[in-house]
Amino acid sequence: MRAILAGGGALPRLLLEAEIAYVVQFKGTVIDRHKGPPIKARLEQLGKLFDDLRAKDVTEVCLAGSMGRPSLDPVAFDPFTAAKMPMLIQAMGQGDDALLRAVVGIIESEGFSIVAAHDIRPDLVVPAGVIAGAPMGERDAARGRAVLDALGPLDVGQGAVVGKGQVLGIETLQGTEALLQFVAQTAKGSGGVFVKRPKAGQDLRMDMPAIGVETIHQVAAAGLSGIEVAPGEVLLLDRPAIEAACAETGVNLWAGP
Repeated sequence: MRAILAGGGALPRLLLEAEIAYVVQFKGTVIDRHKGPPIKARLEQLGKLFDDLRAKDVTEVCLAGSMGRPSLDPVAFDPFTAAKMPMLIQAMGQGDDALLRAVVGIIESEGFSIVAAHDIRPDLVVPAGVIAGAPMGERDAARGRAVLDALGPLDVGQGAVVGKGQVLGIETLQGTEALLQFVAQTAKGSGGVFVKRPKAGQDLRMDMPAIGVETIHQVAAAGLSGIEVAPGEVLLLDRPAIEAACAETGVNLWAGP
């Protein structure tokens, strides 16, 4: 049996269109379009969650959707979670990748296999080539790739905006939306390029970068000309809607080099 540990955003909903037996709903997330009731869970009670999954014969789990660093209630910790907290706190101090690796290590140590979202829905993975419009600002895109390659070992973001050779913004813990809002406020109309790609060594089973319709509109609002993503390493959340949004806004989208 397979279960999705669902965060926010469109990805969990898209995965639930496939044959998924169970979905785990954490506090603060909304689950829809699933045939059965969700497994309710709290991050403070991982031991109970694993027991619930085993009771339903779940052997594979998929981590999908966005989830910020929550405010945990120590009073609610079950013994299993309390025992793991020192290791998790240490991982939090080392960046998002370290935290995800720690979480995956815990899941696998409990006998569950990790399944990637793109293994469940390979049709969501962006292919190489032009998705909408035409490649533009290739020098800016190349500089954006170079910036992300340099910052990757420091576990800093999956996106950068470059316009006329100038780095206008870097994606940090606050995410893509915050980055593009910052560019809209400080460098609107640059005609630059938003580059989105995974960090070197990133485990794509849990955290493959993704763009959706909202990203297209945010890029347009920031006055950028286009988006370059890494082929085979970024998810397109509803490609027909993304293509329609690109046509509406004039944003160019391509995967390369």
